[in-house]
Amino acid sequence: MSEEGRRRNLGRGLSALFGEESEDYAALDRLRQAKNVAIDLIRAGRFQPRRHFEEEALTALADSIREKGVLQPILVRRHPEEASAYEIIAGERRWRAAQMAQLHEVPVVIRELDDREALEVALVENVQRRDLTPLEEAEGYSRLMDEFGHTQEHLAKSVGKSRSHVANMMRLLGLPEPVKAHLDAGRLTAGHARALLNAGDPITLAEEVVRRGLNVRQAESLAKTARPGKGRAAKPPKDADTAALERDLGNLLGLKVTVNFAGRGGALTIHYRTLEQLDDVLRRLHQTPDEKPNFLAKTVV
Repeated sequence: MSEEGRRRNLGRGLSALFGEESEDYAALDRLRQAKNVAIDLIRAGRFQPRRHFEEEALTALADSIREKGVLQPILVRRHPEEASAYEIIAGERRWRAAQMAQLHEVPVVIRELDDREALEVALVENVQRRDLTPLEEAEGYSRLMDEFGHTQEHLAKSVGKSRSHVANMMRLLGLPEPVKAHLDAGRLTAGHARALLNAGDPITLAEEVVRRGLNVRQAESLAKTARPGKGRAAKPPKDADTAALERDLGNLLGLKVTVNFAGRGGALTIHYRTLEQLDDVLRRLHQTPDEKPNFLAKTVV
């Protein structure tokens, strides 16, 4: 399948992955044939975007599985490190519930997927089922960009979402941790969180939104009245040389960079989202002088 065709299939979701839109009925039957695999040969997916599995929902699913069995097979691939094992791509909730129901084997469909496709499929499956918290969805997008070099436009096509949706979700990763905790717990929606992004004190505002039970529009109004700079002189914009330096450094590192001058000194801040990104910065700092790019010569005069 071509790259473009693969993206279209991912955008249409798991129905396309299982071949349900094909007119080749013989091939369709082969795709639909699930085989039973011992449950102890199945491993959780490394690219599972979900971090939270509600115990009550899993218990209810386990009760259903005891009565009716696993009705939809689990999508897996051969485990890249264990020859006899399988890695889950989609269906980890069913696998966990089947373990709770003490099943010895479960139906699976085996597909050949590389790491990037495995993460894309896992993300699409959960997004379409609305099983992810906003932060889990945003972190999934971030992994696709950081680990597999997706641009936002390419990523949006791959998962069947608009570019603006992907961009807005990823902005949530810049929220302070206490606000993220409210978002993960469901006390704030993605709409609430986006309203707080540009607020001067998003943590205090988030607490107030939760305490008062404000809707998104009310949260937006509250954030507007509390934006930094209201009632005092606005902070002057950075000069063109500083902005160019930040841009060049950011392009070099692939990360957001801010430069703040204070007299003869100042501060250089590199913003990272994952430990892998931090490790990459440290690796670059440990390069020999001959290996390091002379980016300052292009920018500072």
